[in-house]
Amino acid sequence: MAVSVEWRDVMYDNIFEQEIRGLRRRRESDPSCTVADLEGVLQHLYIMDGADWYGRGDVQDTTMAATMAAYEYFIADWKAAESAKR
Repeated sequence: MAVSVEWRDVMYDNIFEQEIRGLRRRRESDPSCTVADLEGVLQHLYIMDGADWYGRGDVQDTTMAATMAAYEYFIADWKAAESAKR
């Protein structure tokens, strides 16, 4: 019997969108928030991801992947918007 992994895709998409909404709110409401701040958070996420020596499991792996992807996307989008202004 095949195991469905559709739940991972749904979970990933939900977490990604939730993180993007949170990052947008932060950028809009916190004028001191910079790309460098978010890059710092992303670096910590990379470290946490790499420190998974014992295995987090599917749920936490999916959460971590979606969170990192959201930060990567948001940072790249912010940088592109800044470049377009110049």
